[in-house]
Amino acid sequence: MISLKHRLTLTYALFISAALAVLTLVINQFTVIVFTSLIKDNIAGKSNEIVQAIGEQYNGMSRRFNQSTIEAIGMYFVHDGYIVTVEDEKGDTVWDARSCDMQECTKVLNTISERMEDSFRLNGSWQTLEYPVTHNGTNAGKVIIETYGPFFFSETESKFLSSINRLLVMAGIVFILLSIGISILLSGAIAKPIVKAGEAARRIANIHAKGADRQNLNIRLDEGYKTRELHELSRSINNLAAELEEGERRQKQLSSDIAHELRTPLTCLQGNIEAMIDGVWKADPEHLKSCHEEILRLARLVADLHTLTNFEWERIELHKTDFDLARLLHTAVDQFNQAAADKGIAINLNLRESPVNADYDRLKQVFINLLSNAVKYTDSGSITIGIEKGAKNWDVTVADTGIGIPEEDMPHIFERLYRSDKSRSRSTGGAGIGLAIAAAITAAHGGNISAASENGKGSIFTVYL
Repeated sequence: MISLKHRLTLTYALFISAALAVLTLVINQFTVIVFTSLIKDNIAGKSNEIVQAIGEQYNGMSRRFNQSTIEAIGMYFVHDGYIVTVEDEKGDTVWDARSCDMQECTKVLNTISERMEDSFRLNGSWQTLEYPVTHNGTNAGKVIIETYGPFFFSETESKFLSSINRLLVMAGIVFILLSIGISILLSGAIAKPIVKAGEAARRIANIHAKGADRQNLNIRLDEGYKTRELHELSRSINNLAAELEEGERRQKQLSSDIAHELRTPLTCLQGNIEAMIDGVWKADPEHLKSCHEEILRLARLVADLHTLTNFEWERIELHKTDFDLARLLHTAVDQFNQAAADKGIAINLNLRESPVNADYDRLKQVFINLLSNAVKYTDSGSITIGIEKGAKNWDVTVADTGIGIPEEDMPHIFERLYRSDKSRSRSTGGAGIGLAIAAAITAAHGGNISAASENGKGSIFTVYL
């Protein structure tokens, strides 16, 4: 299988070479066309020059041509490829280049024919044109000029055109070599980052497949490429490695947290049951109630994890109905009035009629979780629940004056089993699942949830529905 670098090099080289070949061919054809047009004009001009020069040798008094001068003129132009014949007004031949020097004429004719047919692939023929000669408006005779047609190049013109062609060919070869070099550099510049990205992806896959080596996912690529696609590719690989690394850390943390949450009630159950088996405690309702509470705690934890997993895997079917969101919030607040009163906390409601189509029980669970946290972590002050109408949604806020959330914990508060203060959460019975469930239920409804907090000054959670 051909490598990307070689494929790009070959593609670039072929494309540039083809483009240069076509360009060279076009320039060559254009040059030939323009040059041919100039040559045709030059042939016509020279023919007129010959006729004019011979016409000047006509003597009107004697009605004769100066034959010696005509011979000199004719033999001069023979070497340029013009075979001249001069006739008087009666049609009698005054001078003929062929009869004057047949050998030289034949040599010129053969040379020009070979040049045009062999060098320029022009299968022409010798053409004869007649030009009248007049003197004071009367016929003095005619000049017959035989040339290779439709046009021909002189030796000097042929050498010039050949030089142009050689120059174009040499320039094409040089440019092709340059294009190959440029192609190698360009393909290397493009292929190298892609090869590195592929190698990094394979290393990530291999490392991720080996549980013992997953802590080595600190693979990073250079993102300083000026090509947008290469920059995006490198950044994507880096993001993938970072997310896998963070995911591995969270997985380990999750395993540790679940183990701790299960260990605490199981330890209590074990201690209580062993005490009753050993006779230290009696199996009376008081001690059995303690065991029952720990069992309920385990059941709640497992149920919450099950609920969260189902929402994350979209295995929960929502039973949507039409109801007033304000009525739901009143019902949810009623469950915390006593707990808030015991702590001296005021619960303020700024509600308005807000019809929604949603799963009443699931949505109620969202606000119960938010209110539970607000009451749990607020020792004085108040909790305020409000509803505002947005452009296309209802915005429900649950604000408290509690202890707040540290800034470094804010990005993680909606993760499962995450607690900003683990010791405090355990003492109050939290497992770090409530906010994760609230976020999952809200997302299942097509909404979202956000939080704003300042450590020591309370928190505001906003649910967008």
